[in-house]
Amino acid sequence: MSEKKKELLRTIKFVLFSISAGVIQVVSFTILEEVLGLVHWLSYLIALVLSVLWNFTLNRKFTFCSAGNVPVAMAKVAGFYAVFTPLSTWWTAVLTGENMGWNPYLVLALTMIANFVTEYLFDRFVVFGKSIDTAKKTTP
Repeated sequence: MSEKKKELLRTIKFVLFSISAGVIQVVSFTILEEVLGLVHWLSYLIALVLSVLWNFTLNRKFTFCSAGNVPVAMAKVAGFYAVFTPLSTWWTAVLTGENMGWNPYLVLALTMIANFVTEYLFDRFVVFGKSIDTAKKTTP
């Protein structure tokens, strides 16, 4: 398979797994916010962690087919989220707060789009860049 086709397939897989992670994030966010009544930023933070764990696991195995060191890859992803999470938690609190009053689900959707784009680039070039296709391929 040509490199261009491999990259297209990799991108499609990332999109599909990210959609599934997004579903996990929205469902858990809704339960935490609407059912348990947690404050918005805490609901967002917990839902994000659940989504990240799911997305990392599937993309490492099926999208990037990486046999690289899992703890090192996870540490890199943790580094990404050490920056993304405080920033996105802050803008979530600001945008949904009393002064701005944006709809929490609109903020969540915009944040998820920003997360998707930046995480793909970070995963593709930093986390798995040198270990892509080093594992035995398994089709989901």
